Amino acid sequence: MGLGDIADGLTRGVEAAGSTISGALFEPVIRIGVTGLARSGKTVFITSLVANLMDRARMPQLAAAAEGRILSAYLQPQPDDTVPRFDYEKHLADLTGPTPRWPDNTRAVSQLRLSLRVRPAGLLAGMQGPRTVHLDIVDYPGEWLLDLELMDLSYADWSAKVLERIEGRAEARGYLAALGGVDGMAAFDEGGARRLAEGFTAYLMAARDAGYSDCTPGRFLLPGEMEGSPALTFAPLPPQGRTRRGSLVREMARRFEAYKARIVKPFFRTHFARIDRQIVLVDALGAIHSGPPAMEDLRRALADILGAFRPGRNAFLARLLRGRRVEKILFAATKADHLHHSQHARLTAIMAALVREAKDRADFAGARTEAMAIAALRATVEETLDHDGRPLDCVRGTLLNDDGTRGRQAAFHPGELPEDPQALLGPARQGAEAWLDGDYRVMRFAPAALRLKPGEGPPHVRLDKAAQFLIGDRL
Repeated sequence: MGLGDIADGLTRGVEAAGSTISGALFEPVIRIGVTGLARSGKTVFITSLVANLMDRARMPQLAAAAEGRILSAYLQPQPDDTVPRFDYEKHLADLTGPTPRWPDNTRAVSQLRLSLRVRPAGLLAGMQGPRTVHLDIVDYPGEWLLDLELMDLSYADWSAKVLERIEGRAEARGYLAALGGVDGMAAFDEGGARRLAEGFTAYLMAARDAGYSDCTPGRFLLPGEMEGSPALTFAPLPPQGRTRRGSLVREMARRFEAYKARIVKPFFRTHFARIDRQIVLVDALGAIHSGPPAMEDLRRALADILGAFRPGRNAFLARLLRGRRVEKILFAATKADHLHHSQHARLTAIMAALVREAKDRADFAGARTEAMAIAALRATVEETLDHDGRPLDCVRGTLLNDDGTRGRQAAFHPGELPEDPQALLGPARQGAEAWLDGDYRVMRFAPAALRLKPGEGPPHVRLDKAAQFLIGDRL
């Protein structure tokens, strides 16, 4: 352990102690991390959650709301002056305007503080007046969370792991072909390194579009202000044995270490180490639609994500989280409104099975975990149609065209999910290329036009149940 790690530990210890004392004596703060992989609906989740906590008519499963103990809710400036504010007002306008549209995807860390004025329950109700509970909601890309795995790997180990994983993927053919003419022991050339990094980034983007989840390093997809920097200009190379100074592979390894030190580590130190409650949003339906390889890839990615909440696995994280731990983790399969409610229990079971192995380890470590199927914003209505003389449970909504415009109204039946999740997870683990017993389709729906009554937030599916799990005990 270096002096920097010791100093970090002391600083975090003081911060944790100060936060605990402040919360106990004055106004408690619950710091909620919201993450997920691409197209999982993080922005919509946060927007709808805040809107429904401010106007609580649709939150009967949040006990404090159902009992009328939340007296008011209001937004305040977030406490971290260097973190961008989550643009709640713009996103809400996108979702509830005359021509509603899905807001832009998460591309960086942002934060929002929602303060709730809450009346205590039980014996304390007659002894104490209302108190203020602050919810600090932190939005960050799930791809960045997957980067934690890199902290335990050398460049050579990472390269070998990546190249083994992508071998055989159609999306990687271009990059793998380019590697055939590369000599890692040759003198380093900036132009050649940049071409390799661009080729690897193109593979990552294609893999993400194909439904794969293991798209790291995460900043290659969401570079922000780091775009074009040396720390983002490296790529995996085949094993080279001993390396020499000034070679391509030596410089690639140096930049890999710089990525970990300058990008990954500061993110976890600044944001992740302060999370109290966490929700991980998952587009499980999208993975099912993409096929067994994407499903197995999602299972592995979720295991890696949950592994980030187990500091015992990672020496860096163990030092970072000394004295702190995430208390609750919710894994939520999003877009439940794309299914009739009769299939929601099956989607929940699939979500639970996807994270079962890693979840058991987190439960053993003391963190409470839960899996459920939700839709932060309901975009469809349910409908039962007659099909070949038998009833068919469907959902109806406005289709979303490829260019993002609103299309026609349509009723849709995606196919029956299996009662046993192993009917999907088994073939995925065994390397199947396609589902044998089902064809699972996914349609893209535009947000529905809303006519909200006073006191109502946007319509949803089990958002109130998710809120009860995450914060109900603190209200």
